[in-house]
Amino acid sequence: MITIVLVDDHPIVRQGLRALLAAEPGYAVVGEAADGLTAVHMVSQLQPAVLVADLMMPGLGGLEVTRQVRALPNPPQVIVLSMHADEVYVLDALRSGAAAYVLKENDTAQLIAAVRAVVAGQRYLSPPLSERAIDSYTRQTHATPIDPVDLLTAREREVLRLVAQGRTNATIATALTISARTVETHRANLMRKLGLHTQAELARLAVQCGLVGPAPAHPDH
Repeated sequence: MITIVLVDDHPIVRQGLRALLAAEPGYAVVGEAADGLTAVHMVSQLQPAVLVADLMMPGLGGLEVTRQVRALPNPPQVIVLSMHADEVYVLDALRSGAAAYVLKENDTAQLIAAVRAVVAGQRYLSPPLSERAIDSYTRQTHATPIDPVDLLTAREREVLRLVAQGRTNATIATALTISARTVETHRANLMRKLGLHTQAELARLAVQCGLVGPAPAHPDH
């Protein structure tokens, strides 16, 4: 039995996907999530063979979900669903660890084909994306180094910017309308993803990335 978890912020889309996959012999949808964070926890608990994830979701998007679930001890194969056929989106998905990229404009048979392919250990891009494109994107994925900053979520970038400004967890929490404990979690994730250890290192990186301006020079006395 091929176990599958679905994540999409639109209930009607999830219902349609569940009905489609449930009708396929040997497939079982074992969980659904309406947001990325819930999906990551669900995958960690259920350990499905496949995760079908929408690319664009509020909060934790499909690419960050893909990165996080692929880092789990027993990661699922990830199929990204998207309305975007642009190369940059496909390349980002493959870089993030997705095994398949399916366009929402295609017919439902493409999703079934994608599930079969990833379970067999193959990559899959739905038409008009081609096998030739898979090879090209895969070469680029291995040849192009990944900037660690690209792994940050939008919220982590906000926290990085505020940390670099010398803000405390309490003031960051107030500015972003989240708890201080959540800020601390984001800060820890920043350190881990970027391989940094101090606030000074975070500040330097934020300046290098253009998230904040350099500190003003002190006048000579």
